[in-house]
Amino acid sequence: MTKSTDNKLDAVVLAARRARELRDQGYREQALKLFPHVCGNCGREFDRKILHELTVHHRDHNHDYNPPDGSNWELLCVYCYDNEHQRYALAEQGAGIIGENQHKTGLNHPFEALKGLLGEKKT
Repeated sequence: MTKSTDNKLDAVVLAARRARELRDQGYREQALKLFPHVCGNCGREFDRKILHELTVHHRDHNHDYNPPDGSNWELLCVYCYDNEHQRYALAEQGAGIIGENQHKTGLNHPFEALKGLLGEKKT
């Protein structure tokens, strides 16, 4: 190899190392190092082969708040992540309510008046 080829190769390797360091500083890579590779909602486990299907969810929905201890993150599979964001969007539109425990209340309550219709049970 010539000196110019060696220099180009060194530059490519250096650029790749820098890019990896930047990625490792990203919140997804930090979360993958902090937490087990399991969906925080459905419990599905992820190995290297399908790790790309595991994503970081910001619990407070603020993507700019990324504490290094991971307290605003949870790992969710892409399906649970989509479900969480759809639920949150509906709640923002006033179609549902998100409680403190972050579980959706149903949009439809078909048996809400049933207790009143049945009246008090007499013993």
